[in-house]
Amino acid sequence: MNLQVEIDDNSGFCFGVVYAIQMAEDILDEKGHLYCLGDIVHNDEEVERLRKKGLKIITHEDFNTLTNETVLIRAHGEPPETYKKALEQNIELIDASCPVVLKLQNRVREAYNDDEKIMIYGKHGHAEVIGLKGQTNGEAIVIENFDELEHIELPNKIQLYSQTTKRTKNLYALKDKLIEKGIEVDFNDTLCRQVSNRDIQLRTYAQRFDKIIFVSGKKSSNGKVLFDVCKDVNPNTYFVSSKEELKPEWFAENDTVGICGATSTPQWQMEEIRDTILTY
Repeated sequence: MNLQVEIDDNSGFCFGVVYAIQMAEDILDEKGHLYCLGDIVHNDEEVERLRKKGLKIITHEDFNTLTNETVLIRAHGEPPETYKKALEQNIELIDASCPVVLKLQNRVREAYNDDEKIMIYGKHGHAEVIGLKGQTNGEAIVIENFDELEHIELPNKIQLYSQTTKRTKNLYALKDKLIEKGIEVDFNDTLCRQVSNRDIQLRTYAQRFDKIIFVSGKKSSNGKVLFDVCKDVNPNTYFVSSKEELKPEWFAENDTVGICGATSTPQWQMEEIRDTILTY
């Protein structure tokens, strides 16, 4: 088809994920096995690659039964309870929590210790949100959708924080909605700039091509957000989580194709997608 294919230079792992995977690989090279609490990254293909090197993904239930082992905490971070249990069960924790997430956890904990009422804008049940809520003894209000505001009792004054990978415009819209309701909002923009800047950059990138292939794991919150950004500006945007999901009929003769991905999408996977498209 004579397709022109380009991979976005700014896509791929954020530094928090790079750090976690590098730590995991170093230990795997040394010991041949390592436990990780939850998926190290929300990308099934990358998880599978590390599994083959000896990484064992475990749940919190599994964690509760372990003793005298080494366990990696991934970039999303963990609540205080996890660290407490590790001490009780003689588990060595390799803490690969993202520095941006750790800083946010500290801010939430300090606000809670000052008796502030805390709201977290984030996805219910997301690992990062569980870690943040844990800093408040489970008392923080978590809001994922604005309509939830109609069904809960809100305090007169609130400290508003956000999961680091949410959309900028939605966070600011939530702040405005709370103010409209007469609530005094102490606003904390705790979005990761590496993610929110990618939002801006991808708008420009996606407009340059006839077709966009967005590569991401289906579990990635950040992937859903950034896919929507591309789709907003280029309706010919397709979401894939592996090369097997590509379809030749998406492309026409002489199309220009841009490949981009989430902060949890490995470079090798985008290259694999590119190489497959070039065979059409």
